[in-house]
Amino acid sequence: MDIKRITSGLLGFPLVVIVLIIGNVYVVDVALTIIAILAMDEYFNAISKIAKPVRWLGYLSCVSIALIHIIPENYLVTASILAIPVLLLISFIQVIVTEMKTSFKDIAYTLFGILYVVMLIMFFAKINGMENGNILIWYAIIAAWGTDIFAYFIGKHFGKHKFSKISPNKSIEGCIAGTIGGIILMLAYTYIANTFWGMEYSYIAIGIIGLILSLIGQVGDFAASSIKRYVDIKDYSNLIPGHGGMLDRIDSLIFLAPFAYVLFMFI
Repeated sequence: MDIKRITSGLLGFPLVVIVLIIGNVYVVDVALTIIAILAMDEYFNAISKIAKPVRWLGYLSCVSIALIHIIPENYLVTASILAIPVLLLISFIQVIVTEMKTSFKDIAYTLFGILYVVMLIMFFAKINGMENGNILIWYAIIAAWGTDIFAYFIGKHFGKHKFSKISPNKSIEGCIAGTIGGIILMLAYTYIANTFWGMEYSYIAIGIIGLILSLIGQVGDFAASSIKRYVDIKDYSNLIPGHGGMLDRIDSLIFLAPFAYVLFMFI
């Protein structure tokens, strides 16, 4: 299991690096759209055990991520405000047209999926579009995946106290180690950014942001696990050997993205 997890990480991480470093905002937005579609499909497959999601609406919503830097900024604000009312309108039209073959429960689970997958991933695209976004975006990645790595390896070898029945394999020791490890990696990255790229980020500010994002990311991990427990599945899919599905890999990252976007405005 460890071999698969490490191998998948070593193969997948360079691809992430290439897309984020070489690709402009439009390329990254398209990549995020593809990720969102994969994650949405996994979510829909999971809840299909208890509901009939409106798949076409979910997949179409994912495409909106690719438009985030194409739509003019002054129109984007209006579009964002209208997004939820429009989704509600379309959802209930679906209920009416199908004469309730699509039920309220179906559209409720569908709308939650759009909120959970599309709108959270959209903030990741927003971070990338910020000033120095190509640098800031790695703070979010490090906060999420750095925490995951430290929590996994420390928890696996030294974890004695279970954290929650939502995710039985996670330990208090692992969660603490994950937060500390995530902060250390973010501070190390800050040294690189300040020394080689001319940034002037405060180590204290980054440490505080790292603490907040690490904790939020771990809540995101538990949130994804709670959904899986609810529908009685272990992983969202087997897309990434050793990690599960796309949604299993990005659960903490997308959960912290909105908070990272706001916090990055202050550094």
